[in-house]
Parts: sequence; C-alpha cells; structure tokens
Amino acid sequence: MKAIIIEDELPSARRLERLLQDFEIEILIHLNSVKSSVAWFQKNEQPDLIFLDVQLSDGLCFEIFKQVHISSKIIFTTAFSDYSIKAFDYNSISYLLKPINTQKLAEAIFKAQKVVQKETDLAEFKKLFSNYFIENYKNSFTVKVGKNIKIIETKKVYCFYSFDNATYLKTDEGNYIINHSLTNLETDLNPNEFFRVNRTFIVNIHAIKDIVSYSNSRLKLILNSYSETEIIVSRERVKDFKNWIE
Repeated sequence: MKAIIIEDELPSARRLERLLQDFEIEILIHLNSVKSSVAWFQKNEQPDLIFLDVQLSDGLCFEIFKQVHISSKIIFTTAFSDYSIKAFDYNSISYLLKPINTQKLAEAIFKAQKVVQKETDLAEFKKLFSNYFIENYKNSFTVKVGKNIKIIETKKVYCFYSFDNATYLKTDEGNYIINHSLTNLETDLNPNEFFRVNRTFIVNIHAIKDIVSYSNSRLKLILNSYSETEIIVSRERVKDFKNWIE
C-alpha cells in the first residue's frame, strides 16, 4: 500500500512515519501545506492512503478538496480532542488523535480500508473543525522577559513582524520574540482584525493611525507606537487590504 503524509509539524510527521514501518505501507512523500499538497496532486497519481492533518500551516486541510478531487482513502490526524469528535468513531470517517499510538493507528488503517467514506460524514467532519477554528482564534501570547513569562492579549498587539530570522510582536510596552512564523499566525489570528500586508508584517486594524499613498501604487501605514521601519502594503495586496479595512 502506498501513502503520503500531509502534516505541517515535522516531528509529528517523522513519528508517524516510524510507526508505519510496522505496517506494509510505503510513504511516497511528506507534504506540509495546502498549497504544496494541491501542487503534488495535480502532477502525480493519487496514493492508496493519505494521512491528513486537519490544520495545516496555510489553512484547514479541507481547502485541498476545493481544488482537487481526492479518491484516496483518508485518515485525518488532529490534536483536537473535544468530546464532539468522538461521534465520528461511529461513522465512516477515520481519524487519529495526536499523539498517535500503534493500536489506534492499526484500527484507523483497518477502518479506512474497509469502510467507504460518505460525503455527508465528511461534510459534518469539516463543519465541526471549521466552526471550532473560527471561534477559537488565538487570544493571547506568552513571551519571555528575562527569567519571567509574560502573557500578552492579542488585542493589545499592534503588529507582528519578522526580523533576522525571528518573529516579533509589538505592543505599547515593547517588542517581544514569539515562537511563531508569520505564516502560522495568518491562520491563528482573527482575519477581521489582522491582515498580512507584506512578507514581513501582519498589522492590527485597530492600530492603524494613518494610510498614505506610496510609490508604485502601494500604501504606507502609520501605526500607533511603531516607527522603527516603514510598513508598506505590497502592490499585490493593496486591493485585498482596501477590502479588509472597509
């Protein structure tokens, strides 16, 4: 049996691959995002089985289904352990809760092979996660200040930015390093309040003090309490930015 692993956390992907060594399953490739998965499916034959993480670095895995037709058997993986998901033990959806153990893995593989996945069950599974993540955007961050740990509410963050291979958040109290990439933050933050204006910055709509026309049809943002560098809305994002602020 041939399979692929779609998982954005490398340690989890490697652990799953090690567990699968006990089964007659050949792993063709490890993918880590919606974008890379869609590109792979468009160029390759579909495998017998897909181990698919629900939340990927650039969105929920269900976005893949909007762009390509998946005929493979699917085993979803997730760290989401709310009681609601237990209902899916009794329908056609095969899933694994992280951290994955060998017994549950064997049961999921057996179920995926024997049970036909119904579109109605898949739609309910998608709805469960879509509703959960919409209602559960990140509302705080923990940062290290010397020997202390400080909790910062997301609503108090003016912007997030990357600099010198690190990610920072900015409040009126200062700049703090966080253990998140801007790509991950795009899915963790409420899109009604935060927008990625370029490769380097994600801004809070409530922190924007002024918007100024800039060269090459771009826009320059003036934020409250931030003046270290210019924040420019990239030309390809200007239209979406204008729709966002409206």
